[in-house]
Amino acid sequence: MDTAASRKAELMRAAIVTGPGQISLETRPLPEPGPGQVRVRLEGCGVCASNLTPWAGPEWMTFPTEAGGLGHEGWGVIDDVGSGVTALQKGDRVAALSYHAYATHDLADAAMVAVLPRELDGQPFPGEPLGCAMNILGRSGIESGKTVAIIGIGFIGALLTRLAAAAGAKVIAISRRSYSLEVARRMGAAEVIPMEDHWRIIEDVRTLTDGNLCDCVIEAVGKQWPLDLAGELAKERGRLVIAGYHQDGPRQVNMQLWNWRGLDVINAHERDPAIYMKGIREAIEAVREGRIDPQPLYTHIYPLERLDEALNTTRDRPDGFLKALVQY
Repeated sequence: MDTAASRKAELMRAAIVTGPGQISLETRPLPEPGPGQVRVRLEGCGVCASNLTPWAGPEWMTFPTEAGGLGHEGWGVIDDVGSGVTALQKGDRVAALSYHAYATHDLADAAMVAVLPRELDGQPFPGEPLGCAMNILGRSGIESGKTVAIIGIGFIGALLTRLAAAAGAKVIAISRRSYSLEVARRMGAAEVIPMEDHWRIIEDVRTLTDGNLCDCVIEAVGKQWPLDLAGELAKERGRLVIAGYHQDGPRQVNMQLWNWRGLDVINAHERDPAIYMKGIREAIEAVREGRIDPQPLYTHIYPLERLDEALNTTRDRPDGFLKALVQY
């Protein structure tokens, strides 16, 4: 029988970015999973800094977005399964690598979801950024006894501080906000340096390393100055890891310095979905085992109706901000 309750159950709510800095919340029919897909009733989605350039409305951006578009850090419960899916079932709680997750429901290929263990019940789990942190760690070659500088202590930088310290490295955290430096201390940083004066930072690091500089430097900001600074802090034959998302234009690099020091330069961004999923599964185990605890890093939580506020807060980064989530 076609009741109001059954019709409501077949609808979802989705945020649509209608123009620069503008959203609308609309009701749409529930999508049906195709072969090899699952549908996830989302509990929430993390807000990624990569959303900020589209949110600002550059010339190349097309509005309105697709329903739920830009959201890619979702987690929730599978509520429908397409044909050919055998390893997943309704009721499985999962982290999903999908791309319309600013909505109450989204579709994902079965290979792009990871089941969350019961130990994580009730906990938000934005899998994509957590997986990124694990993949960056893997590309960084961090070992016990090494000195690692992390430039930029946002969500990813804080996680990397914890992971590097747990691996036995001496971590020097560099950030412009005093709040972020306090977080870095809690995450295990041995030293913290305010990101204020370029040359003072270099001299401070020289002093802390007895003139040797750093075995590994992770740039996690995505701006020109931190990239310049990262090269200056890496020792000869050191490793420079670019974790920041440089999406606002070209960059210049001091290739003379990079050549002279013989740096290994790693662009720690992944595009292979299988590698994304590998990182997400490693993150699930790291959280389950207590090697990282991201819960205190989720500092700002909003309902879907206030996605615009979540995006603006991510852009403005007020005192006390690290990571915004929208929850449904």
